Amino acid sequence: MDHEKLRVAILIVSDTAHKDPSSDKAGQLLANVFAENGDDQWIVSAQQIVPDDVLAIQRQVTAWCDGSEYFHLVITTGGTGFTGKDNTPEAISPLIHRHASGIVPVAGVRNKTIIITLPGSPKGAKENLHSVLKQLPHACRQAAGEDSRAAHAGGVEALEKAAGTGKAMPSTSHSHQHVHVHRHSHRHGGHTVPQPHTSPSERHISNDPNSGPAQRHRKSPYPMKSVDEALRLIVENTPSPKPIRLPVNGTLVGYVLAEDVQADEPVPAFRASIVDGYALVVGEALPSSKGIFPVVSISHASPGEIPPLEAGQLARITTGAPLPPGATSVAMLEDTAIRARTKDRQEEEEVEILTDAIKPGEHVREVGSDVQAGETILKKGEEITATGGELGLLASVGKKDVLVYQKPVVGVLSTGDEIIQHDRPGPLRLGEVRDTNRPTIMAAVKGWGYEVVDLGIAKDKYILPFSHPFAPSSSLYPADPYEKRQTSLEQSLRTGMRSASVIITTGGVSMGELDLLKPTIERSLGGTIHFGRVAMKPGKPTTFATVPFKSNTGADETRLIFSLPGNPASAIVTSHLFVLPALQGMGGFGMVGMERVAVILEHDVKLDPERSEYHRVVVKVGRDGVLKATSTGGQRSSRVGSLRSANGLLCLPAREGKMGKGEKVEALLMGRVVGL
Repeated sequence: MDHEKLRVAILIVSDTAHKDPSSDKAGQLLANVFAENGDDQWIVSAQQIVPDDVLAIQRQVTAWCDGSEYFHLVITTGGTGFTGKDNTPEAISPLIHRHASGIVPVAGVRNKTIIITLPGSPKGAKENLHSVLKQLPHACRQAAGEDSRAAHAGGVEALEKAAGTGKAMPSTSHSHQHVHVHRHSHRHGGHTVPQPHTSPSERHISNDPNSGPAQRHRKSPYPMKSVDEALRLIVENTPSPKPIRLPVNGTLVGYVLAEDVQADEPVPAFRASIVDGYALVVGEALPSSKGIFPVVSISHASPGEIPPLEAGQLARITTGAPLPPGATSVAMLEDTAIRARTKDRQEEEEVEILTDAIKPGEHVREVGSDVQAGETILKKGEEITATGGELGLLASVGKKDVLVYQKPVVGVLSTGDEIIQHDRPGPLRLGEVRDTNRPTIMAAVKGWGYEVVDLGIAKDKYILPFSHPFAPSSSLYPADPYEKRQTSLEQSLRTGMRSASVIITTGGVSMGELDLLKPTIERSLGGTIHFGRVAMKPGKPTTFATVPFKSNTGADETRLIFSLPGNPASAIVTSHLFVLPALQGMGGFGMVGMERVAVILEHDVKLDPERSEYHRVVVKVGRDGVLKATSTGGQRSSRVGSLRSANGLLCLPAREGKMGKGEKVEALLMGRVVGL
């Protein structure tokens, strides 16, 4: 079967090579392996060097794996050791959707791309690549969606032969195949066995609210998912980013470019002086630049016409000002002396150039020396930051607008009869709880750089207003002025989906008779729940769903709903862990999530034997430059105080025992590291 060549990208992870690309030896060596030993099946289309930084690695890899122009194979080399700066496995592992164990430190598939991490040693990288190279073409084509039946048409022996790993088998080989199939068909009187049109996975498994509490599930019908499985489902069901064109101004900060950007004009657009001094004409056929010359004109850094300059004349010039036509160089002010002034003594009439060493082009910034017209100044996938100079670069070449990926809008909704506005005056009634989650999550989402819509509070059931004759009356509790914001759950969700592409709800996802999120999503909105439980602590009832939606223009769209637990710590942890990557993916970043770092424990931490735990900590930089983590105290999911000052989450494994003081543990950063 004829195949197109498979596209390979090689990522060199090295602080040293990033500063000095000539020091890299592994990149070209690996490219040669594909060229010389790849049976003409490969083309190395990209090589890139990044520092040993988790975010830099993840951004480059996701740029190569996500979207329609993906690479079949991404090879990384470097950063796989055990020093504190070796971050490649930690960077790559969360990006992978299907892991392949036992090959190299980290390997697997992201979307349709196979990713393999190799050592930084050129010899080790080459040997590791050689060991798997023959098997990779078949694996890459399967990952890209090739028909496996066609690929396997020749059986195992054909695949082994193609890979160069098969062994000759004697023709007398004998095999036994026992196939036992029962096919029962009852056609007496035209009767056939009825077959459903839906699979079990497509049917509602949530509680039916109309059946009453006696009929609700006593055990969750939703299978427990690992955190990695949950993230994979989010990746698979998050809509692709949508490009939009926006003007180049301050509101562009935080957007990701959806196209390469080329300069429409050169920078600088004219020959300019880089010093204060005097423009002059020098050349091999001209007299020495040293001598006394008349000052015939002035060029300031302002628009306007400048008369031409001839040999033997000077023009006073300021930094950034255009050179007069005919000028070749600029003499620095420090290399000159005034020899005559005008009659009013306000201007220079003659100036002496004190050196004959001035060369043509000296102290001159040539046209296009910073940016050439047509040059690519920013690449697709780059973020417009507040500090990175991208806006200045766009402005310098006269760009009016650029194509970027649209940011998702996030709606935040609290649910529950017990929830009241956090700022409602007066004491709490028995059972009332002030709304902590909504303002906290809204602040987090704004901090991530996304627009937030406040969807208020949705009640589990209709609450009688105090003016109703059957409502309890009390002079202590006057009519609630905020009650007008408290609407039904379904109405709130439908309203939210009209203004937001992602909905975050808190509460209503456990096993109680009034936990109505799941049945509302499935039965009222026609949504699909992709997971309803996660094996983690805190956040076990976390739910992720998608709902089909018609936009105002009639287009078919998908809305995401993240239904998070009602306990504050659970809600914040799961929003960072699950919601943030989805928002990043929809905004064009690739689903990077929080930055992963290695930290040293400042004290013992007890482990949970059944669930992996995300323990709230304060991460600080020690005097030795090492990141150290201190617990925020009791980790009960309802304890709001455990979030105070927390800027990280320890990733603790599910097992008996504890992690000891001084041990190195992986952590996820929620905020700025203290001390940096």
